[in-house]
Amino acid sequence: MLRVAVLDDYADLARSSAEWGRIASIAEVEFFTEPIPLAEAPDRLARFDVLCTTRERMPFDDGLLAALPRLRMMTIIGMSLDNLDLEAATEQGVLVVHPDFERPRPRGGDPAAELAWALVLAAARGVGPAHAGILAGRWAAPAGILLEGRCLGVLGLGRLGRRVACYGQAFGMEVIAWSENLTPEAAAAEGVERVSREELFARADVLSVHLQLSDRTRGLVGTADFERMRPGSLFVNTSRSAIVDTDALVAAVRSGRLGGAGLDVFDEEPLPAGHPLRELPTVTLTPHLGYNVPEVLAGFYADLPEAIEAFAGGTPVRVVNPAALDHRRHPVS
Repeated sequence: MLRVAVLDDYADLARSSAEWGRIASIAEVEFFTEPIPLAEAPDRLARFDVLCTTRERMPFDDGLLAALPRLRMMTIIGMSLDNLDLEAATEQGVLVVHPDFERPRPRGGDPAAELAWALVLAAARGVGPAHAGILAGRWAAPAGILLEGRCLGVLGLGRLGRRVACYGQAFGMEVIAWSENLTPEAAAAEGVERVSREELFARADVLSVHLQLSDRTRGLVGTADFERMRPGSLFVNTSRSAIVDTDALVAAVRSGRLGGAGLDVFDEEPLPAGHPLRELPTVTLTPHLGYNVPEVLAGFYADLPEAIEAFAGGTPVRVVNPAALDHRRHPVS
């Protein structure tokens, strides 16, 4: 029997989102609904042959992979995983399998864009501090800001950025945008003004990040950008933490340059105890919830039993790193 771990199933939806019965005769599946501390991971995961991972949760580097001698296959969301050392997995003979992109996905809308707007509203009206104040017995709270008539800056006008731009327009906001490949014509087609990167930060009362992480965008937003922003402006990031210099963001909030922020992504997840972001009352934090709705999660988990069945039968499917077959640790037994 294969031993399979479904990791970081925080919403406890994996059991009901896939046909696990089809592999009951070949695999024992265990669902982890709480994070596993990295220090405990080697011991707690050492008995598993297959690990089913969720995006940006537990980091798998060369050391952790080496500490899991039984591990032979991992499933990931997408074609890559920022927190997986794919080269190390390949060299250690761990097959990495991606989803079936041809399978129809039961989802509509863009939950990450909806969460981004929730964070915009939370930052604009001080929802986090107000909630904490009531729990602590306080009633008074600082005044918020009115979004209508203000300027929304969208950093990256792709699918999610366009949706957020629509939300801003529905709230009566002026919307501007920038990304390296965005043309004025493409922006105008969305009712958005294309501006320079410098102007984006200088004019935005609210700035929301919707870029993909790449070598070009890693560390893109830093101190100079925050210094251009209007005093009291708001910053939201539901994209990737590595796009933004976290130290510069913290400094901008502490100095009052930013009146607030909303963040769903972090350099280290879960966010460690004692992290400076935890100490900023005007920053609303959510634990990477952008895709965390049943419609999307069902799509994540639906392919897993088929992939495990194929692997157990010696014919793995949708392999990201076929070179790992040359370093296979030991055959399926």
